[in-house]
Amino acid sequence: MTVSSASEPRGDAAPPGGSLFAEHAKIYPKSVKGTFRRLKWLALVVLLTIYYVLPWLRWDRGPGAPDQAVLADIANRRLYVFFIELWPQQIYYLTGLLILGAVGLFLATALAGRVWCGYACPQTVWTDLFLWVERLIEGDRGARIRLDKAPWSAAKLARKAAKHAVWLLIAFATGGAWVFYFTDAPTLVGDVLHGRLSSDALPFAALFTATTYLLAGMAREQVCVYMCPWPRFQAAMVDEDSLIVTYEEWRGEGRARLRKSQSWEERRSEGNGDCIDCGACVQVCPTGVDIRQGPQLACIGCGLCVDACDDVMARIGRPGGLIRFDTLNGQIARSGGATPSFRPIRPRTIVYATILVTVAGLMIAGLLFGARVSVSVLRDRAPLFVSLSNGEIQNAYTLKILNMVRAGRDYRLELVGIPGAELSLAGAPEGASRSLAVHADPDSVATHRILVRARAEALKGASTPVVFVVTPLSGDAAVRHETVFLAP
Repeated sequence: MTVSSASEPRGDAAPPGGSLFAEHAKIYPKSVKGTFRRLKWLALVVLLTIYYVLPWLRWDRGPGAPDQAVLADIANRRLYVFFIELWPQQIYYLTGLLILGAVGLFLATALAGRVWCGYACPQTVWTDLFLWVERLIEGDRGARIRLDKAPWSAAKLARKAAKHAVWLLIAFATGGAWVFYFTDAPTLVGDVLHGRLSSDALPFAALFTATTYLLAGMAREQVCVYMCPWPRFQAAMVDEDSLIVTYEEWRGEGRARLRKSQSWEERRSEGNGDCIDCGACVQVCPTGVDIRQGPQLACIGCGLCVDACDDVMARIGRPGGLIRFDTLNGQIARSGGATPSFRPIRPRTIVYATILVTVAGLMIAGLLFGARVSVSVLRDRAPLFVSLSNGEIQNAYTLKILNMVRAGRDYRLELVGIPGAELSLAGAPEGASRSLAVHADPDSVATHRILVRARAEALKGASTPVVFVVTPLSGDAAVRHETVFLAP
C-alpha cells in the first residue's frame, strides 16, 4: 500500500529558489453535516464529559483513604482508579497499560485506519472544540477568510479578541481539570476560591493551559501532519483489507465542472466522471487533504469528506459513495463490478487481539488474585559477615514488608536453606529463635533489621542460598524472597 507524503494533500508546488521549506498555508475547514460529523460530535461530547467529570466522582475506600474515584496521589505515592489501588512497587501495571494502549491502537488501525486520530485523539477533540468556537464567533469558512484578509478595524479586533478569550477559558478549564487528577478536586476549587492556590498546582495548570491553547488553537493540523509520529507508522499497520477513506477514481474521473444544460449522458460521452471538481471534500478537511490524490499521511480518517461529497452527489442526483470508507481490495472489486467483502479476521488482527487478551487477562488476574503483601530483603554489605566468638557466622539483613491493606497485620518470619539457623531483631531484648513475629502497620511499609546466625558446618561454602519466608498470620499465602548468606 502506497501512502503519499504529507505535502501532497495541498498540492503545493516546489518552493521557489530551491528552498526545502514551503510557507505554511492556513487551513479554513468548512462546516459540514452528515453521519460522520454527528459521530465526531458524539465522540467529542462523550470524551470531554469523561475528562472534566471524572475527577469529581467519589469512591468510598474506608476511613483515612481519599474518596476521589480517580486520583494520582503523588505525595502518598498511590494511584487510585475506582476499586484499584496501585503502589510504586506495582509500576509493572503501567507497563501493561502501555502495551494495551499500543497494541489496541495497532488493532484499531489494522481494522479501520486512523479512526483513533479522527475521533478520539485529544488533539482532534480539542481542535474540533476550538474550531466550533471560531465558527461561532467569526463565521464559516468564507466569512473567516474574508475577515483575515480585511484590514484591522474595531469589529475585527472585537471578534478576534472574543475568540481568543474563549479559547483561553477552555484551555484554562483543561489545565485545571488535569490538576484535579493529582489532588482532591473539591478541595482545590475551595482553595482557588479563597486565594490559596498552591505553588505546585499553579505551574501545572499554567503549563497545560498554554499547551492546549497553542496546540488546539494555533498549531492544529500541523501537530497531526508534522509533530505526531503515528502517520509514519500507519503504513506498516494497514493493508489492503483495512477500512480507510477512499475515492472511487474509476467512477469519478475525469473531473470537470457540471454545466447546467449538460445531461449526464453528454458528460459521459465527453469522458467525464461523477466528480464535478467542486472542492467540497478539500474545504471540509481539517488537515487540508485532497483525498482524490489517494491515501496520504495527513489524512486523519475522520470521514468529513465523505459527508461533504455525499451531500453534493445528492444535490446533483448522483448516487453517494464516491468518497467512502472502504478497503483497497473493496475498491478493486467495485471497479470490476463485483461485490466487495470486508475481512476483519486476518493474521495481523488475530495476533493483535491475542496479545490484547493475554496482557489484559494477566493484569486482571494480578489485580484480583495478587498478594496484598510484598517483601524485599537487602543484605548488609559492610561488613559482609561477622564471625562470633562461639564460632557462628552472622549476616545482617534489612527486611521491608509492604502491607497493602488498610489494617495492621502480623507475620511469621522464617529462614529456609540453612539447618539450625536462628533469627533475631536487631536491638530487641528477645533472644534468637528459628522464627520471628513481625508486624506491619495499615497501608504502609514496615522496615525491620534482621540478624541471622548459623553454624559454620551448616553452610555450603562462602555463599549459601537462603529464602526468607513471610507468612501472614491471617491465613493468606506466604511470600518468599531469595538471597544469600555469606561466610569466610
